Amino acid sequence: MDSVRPAQPKISQMRMAEQVAAALRDRILEGGMVDGSTLPKQDQLVEEFGVSYPSVREALRILETEGFITVRRGNRGGATVHAPDVGTAGYALGLTLQSLRVAVPDLGAALASIEPLCARHCAQRADRADAVVPPLEALLARSAECLGDGAAFTRASREFHDTLVGFEPNATLRVVVMSLTSLWSVQEEAWADAQMSRGSYPSRRERTAAQRAHEHLVASIARGDGEEAARIAGEHLTATQRWVCRTLKDRVIDAASPRSRTRFRRS
Repeated sequence: MDSVRPAQPKISQMRMAEQVAAALRDRILEGGMVDGSTLPKQDQLVEEFGVSYPSVREALRILETEGFITVRRGNRGGATVHAPDVGTAGYALGLTLQSLRVAVPDLGAALASIEPLCARHCAQRADRADAVVPPLEALLARSAECLGDGAAFTRASREFHDTLVGFEPNATLRVVVMSLTSLWSVQEEAWADAQMSRGSYPSRRERTAAQRAHEHLVASIARGDGEEAARIAGEHLTATQRWVCRTLKDRVIDAASPRSRTRFRRS
């Protein structure tokens, strides 16, 4: 019995840390702390929860590991809050798929199956003329200006897709599909930069075809033609993914690289 007694304070401290972490986690998830805000200082947390400094430090370590906060050390240190968002979801999904050694084309096939459903739902929205069509038309104008620069055109096109699925009215489906599109955008933008450096990016004619598909898609949404919007979206995704999958057919999804993490933060 004596041999286990020294471990009790550590176990108790861990339980207290988990309770503090749970309380702060709930506070963030319930909207009590917005993204970019800071947690109270450690001495304030010690007083608020009535626990020791080691328990508070361990609670912060738990939250930092989970991605809820970033802790800065030093005199000007503090814990900055990162409320979960689509980038967080896409990153977590990407890490899981990467650990399972899932290839890029598998991700593309999933997206090509689900994104057309979002296009259909966008066309069925009663407020599409005010809420959906104008932002998409603005993105069309932006991507048209980028036709001469392959990498820039890819980024503008991916923003179009990311924005389109963001208009999905079902919240659960919206988060799932936006996670997939953000993850695909990471792969396609890296591919575009590599292709540009090799001089093998798709021709301007092919870029123009992609631009026209986007224009037809927006027009069908504006008309309220859900079936046509879904058809155009499906055909367009299948066609454009061939460019990427031809090169990355055996490439495992990348979510963990510094470049990928930076892209997720922009999502």
